Amino acid sequence: MQSEKREHWEKVYTTKTPDQVSWTQEKPKTSLDYIKACKLTKDAEVIDIGGGDSLLVDFLLQENYSKISVLDISQQAIDNAKKRLGSLADSVTWIVSDIIDFKPNKKYAIWHDRATFHFLTDEVEIDTYKNLVRQSAMSNLIIGTFSKEGPLKCSGLNISQYNSQDLSNCFGSTFELVDAKTEDHTTPFDTHQNFQFVHLKKKLT
Repeated sequence: MQSEKREHWEKVYTTKTPDQVSWTQEKPKTSLDYIKACKLTKDAEVIDIGGGDSLLVDFLLQENYSKISVLDISQQAIDNAKKRLGSLADSVTWIVSDIIDFKPNKKYAIWHDRATFHFLTDEVEIDTYKNLVRQSAMSNLIIGTFSKEGPLKCSGLNISQYNSQDLSNCFGSTFELVDAKTEDHTTPFDTHQNFQFVHLKKKLT
C-alpha cells in the first residue's frame, strides 16, 4: 500500500507541471497569514507536511524564516522544489517520507499541512497522524483540508472531508481552536475547490 502511494505521487510529479495539478497556488496567503499570526521568531522550527513543490517554502525564505523543513512522499516533488530554489534550497531541511512513516528527531513550533491530512481515509492512519502531531507539534497546528462542500477526490484518490468542528475534535485532546475559515481555491484550470482551514494551539498543561 505504501509503495503504491509513493509510485502514484512520483508519477504525478514526474509527468505533470505545476499548472497541470489542481493544488498549485501562486501565493499561499491563508497559510502565510496563519503562520504570521503565530507571532513566533524567525528561527522557530517550521515544517510543511506534504509540501511537495509548493511555493510556501519560497515565501517563508523571503520572510527570513531560518529553520524550515519540508516533507513529502515524493522524491521528485522535493527535487522540483530544490531546482526551483537553487542555492536557497541548501538552507531547507528536505524530508522524503510518507507522513505515516515519519519519525521526527525534533519538535516543531509550527506544523503546517495543506492537503495531506485529508488523503488519510483509514482510521489507523488517521490515528497515527494524530499521535504524531501530539508528540511533535510543540505549539501551533495549521491544517487545510477539503471542506464538506469540497471535492470527494483529488488526483484520483479518495479523501476525507472536514469542517472546523471535525478538525477541532480530531486534535482537541491536546489542541484548542484559535481560528477557522473556509475558502475557495481556484485551480490552474479555473475550477474551484472549497477548503477548510484551522489554526489550533497546544493547550497549556
